Amino acid sequence: METEIPKGKYILAVSGGVDSMVLLDLLAKKPGLELVVAHFNHGIRPEAGRDEELVRVAASRLELRFEAGYGRLGKGASEALAREARYRFLETVQQKHRAHSIVTAHHQDDMLETAILNLLRGTGYRGLVAISANKRILRPLLSYTKEEILAYAGKHDLEWHEDSTNLDDAYLRNYVRLKLLPRLAAPERKELICNIDKVAEIEKSLNHQIAKLSQDINEHSVIDRRKFTSLPIELSNELLVYWLRSLTHSEFDRKTVNRINMALRTAKAGTSQPVRDDLKLVFKRRAAQFTNSL
Repeated sequence: METEIPKGKYILAVSGGVDSMVLLDLLAKKPGLELVVAHFNHGIRPEAGRDEELVRVAASRLELRFEAGYGRLGKGASEALAREARYRFLETVQQKHRAHSIVTAHHQDDMLETAILNLLRGTGYRGLVAISANKRILRPLLSYTKEEILAYAGKHDLEWHEDSTNLDDAYLRNYVRLKLLPRLAAPERKELICNIDKVAEIEKSLNHQIAKLSQDINEHSVIDRRKFTSLPIELSNELLVYWLRSLTHSEFDRKTVNRINMALRTAKAGTSQPVRDDLKLVFKRRAAQFTNSL
């Protein structure tokens, strides 16, 4: 397996699962890379401590710096909340070490899962390219399948831990992984990947136009409500998604975007609208601003 990543300093997110342990092994062998291994303990699973120890020992063996973070989210924490807490930690580590970027072990199956999941959630065309379009995160394994990653791990006698929650198909993502993806024949899988690539190209062009529009409406992180409300609903929704994606690592369904859009058009000054647990939109008469609600 080959990985394309420019020389420099990177924060490598390693959970202890097979994907990230394979990526750690691959990148540790590449010259010109300065790696900081970062592991986040969400505080959701009782066995998470042994995952941290596995990653800590692997980093020590490879003589790499190691950073650990702790979420203490509890068993009932949502996937979205866990993801946000993890990325906040990774970004903190990135700033601390002044690293070029964060690197994760997302692979081709993850990309397909996310595309299908977001279509089911109604996130629109952007949901199809949620992983591949995020340029803030490097994902050098996107062209490889889960099967290829497992084969590499076996060939190189790598040790990893399997997350017990990955087998619980009560989670929608796990249901897509365990029940839907295996039903895709090779030609269907190839066609879906091809369509995702086409949508990604279209999104690049649209994002360029949306970014120009954003500069006129959202100056210094303050939204001009009059200019925003003068836009057609669908266009203003695209603008909202653009802002939300710049603020968070979560995807938002159409219902949430429509709710925030309506609030921007009708909310009274001095009120606020929750976006999710740690983010809200605060309103003045002619302006609005996203702020941290924690």
